[in-house]
Amino acid sequence: MTTTTKTMTCQQLGGPCDHEHTGATADEVINLQDQHLKAAIAAGDETHREAADAMAGRWKRPIAGMKWYRQAKKDFAALPASSLSS
Repeated sequence: MTTTTKTMTCQQLGGPCDHEHTGATADEVINLQDQHLKAAIAAGDETHREAADAMAGRWKRPIAGMKWYRQAKKDFAALPASSLSS
């Protein structure tokens, strides 16, 4: 079975680093970004705090958050795909 995936970096999703997130959907990559931000802060990396606060704030302000979400999905859709065989 072949799965098509795409990769976005933390920075492409509003964060400060080049950590790569690979997933089959934009939602999967966004979820990985959320986990990455939380893990980075838990490990003491304060450079990710602003992005994590922004991510949390998006869910508290749905209209503004949807603008970011739609843009992230659009950016994901525009990326070239790679294939993984399982």
